[in-house]
Amino acid sequence: MRWLMRLLKQLLLLLMLCALLAGAAVYYYAYDDLHLPQSPVTFELRAGSSLRVTATQLAAVGIIGRPEPFELLARLLGESARLKAGNYEFSGSMTPLDLLQRMTRGDVTLIAITFVEGWTFEQMRKALRENPKINGELAALSEPEVLQKLGISAPAAEGWFFPDTYHFSDGASDLSILRRAHKLMRKHLEQEWARRAPNLPLQSPTEALILASIVEKETGLANERGMVAAVFINRLRIGMRLQTDPTVIYGMGAAFDGNIRKRDLLTDTPYNTYTRTGLPPTPIAMPGLDALRATLNPAPSDALYFVARGDGTSKFSRTLAEHERAVTQYQRRGRR
Repeated sequence: MRWLMRLLKQLLLLLMLCALLAGAAVYYYAYDDLHLPQSPVTFELRAGSSLRVTATQLAAVGIIGRPEPFELLARLLGESARLKAGNYEFSGSMTPLDLLQRMTRGDVTLIAITFVEGWTFEQMRKALRENPKINGELAALSEPEVLQKLGISAPAAEGWFFPDTYHFSDGASDLSILRRAHKLMRKHLEQEWARRAPNLPLQSPTEALILASIVEKETGLANERGMVAAVFINRLRIGMRLQTDPTVIYGMGAAFDGNIRKRDLLTDTPYNTYTRTGLPPTPIAMPGLDALRATLNPAPSDALYFVARGDGTSKFSRTLAEHERAVTQYQRRGRR
């Protein structure tokens, strides 16, 4: 029996030695530098891919060597079922353990889409539709159906999405991006409404959003938004028509050819602020944060008029007589 005990001890020692060697090999592999085929290199892990398939694909594009060691490493660490789908970008010095950790954390390369201040809802839809990385769900939906899907209780979608850059993973739905943009607009609108100046002639955040969209379209100069907002606020206070071209253009829709004619100013639509008093029924574009802030905290001014100087700035006037002189100077006779 002694020989049997000696044999068992030898076998146990051999197994321990093999385990130590295997552990050392795994440790060495885990911390050995990978030799990427190029830097950066991109890799797409499709949803539902198994660990074995993923390791095989990583080896096929040259990110790792043989797939078996990577698969073994993931199984030993209990990460075999935690790989997250998405687009990855790998560069620089990296080990197999780094690679595994990034793919289990889901450090995917995000794609961006930007909604520009002053865009209309239709321009947003076009940008979403033309982005090949976005899963389109909007195409088959009417505007009321989009509002219903997003839970927006407004008569129109116009203006209810915040212009910003949104990052997303490949395959994100257009509705999910719109949902984020709407949530951000709600947040900013509520915050700015809570900080509004006293005694504004605006009855609700919706009215503030409508006026902010007009301010956004009237000027691209940050230092003039407060004055432009003041003109419109002053006009609303005294019941004077806003008489702003961007609302007329919006009401014309596809009929607008780049020019506003006298007949366009006389043709009544819900958005013609030359023929109707007060605010139009909906926003006319997406206002940015500066336009929201200017609208709810306008510059201290009693101006009622403004006219473009021709250099991107505007001349503001308190009276009609002052305004007519400014129009003569900057538009009828040209700038002196």
